[in-house]
Amino acid sequence: MDNPTGIIRALVTDARGTRAIVDVDVSTACPRCAAGNGCGAGLLVGSSRLRQVEASFSANLDLAEGDNVEIALTPNNLLQAALLVYGLPMIGAIVAAGFAYVMALGDAAAASAAIVGLLSGLVVSRWRLQHAACLGNFVPRVAKRLRGAQTGL
Repeated sequence: MDNPTGIIRALVTDARGTRAIVDVDVSTACPRCAAGNGCGAGLLVGSSRLRQVEASFSANLDLAEGDNVEIALTPNNLLQAALLVYGLPMIGAIVAAGFAYVMALGDAAAASAAIVGLLSGLVVSRWRLQHAACLGNFVPRVAKRLRGAQTGL
């Protein structure tokens, strides 16, 4: 998947530094979303085509409101985010169901244990994401400023 592009709607400065609020057209940012076959990430957010993304940027980029930009998240950080959000609950479910199987507790107990393990993994994942040091790794950044209207917005 290519890096999504968008238009800067605002520049925000506070104690954390300066960030850009970027409008991204999700149907052009993700081919699966454009085809109506998305991964389900947008189910909780709504069906709007435009999403506002808060992105950091380096001081050497001269950005202003209305600029077309490309935003990116490093592949390593994307993999870490996926493992944290999807992997921990899955590992919790598998370990709990495996424990119930080893203890010969039966199918109903294994299913219940898997659900408890899944929920435990979700709690741990959410707790981990609430720490600023962890969440800061998953903030997208403005990779570059684009020339002309290339976003399709």
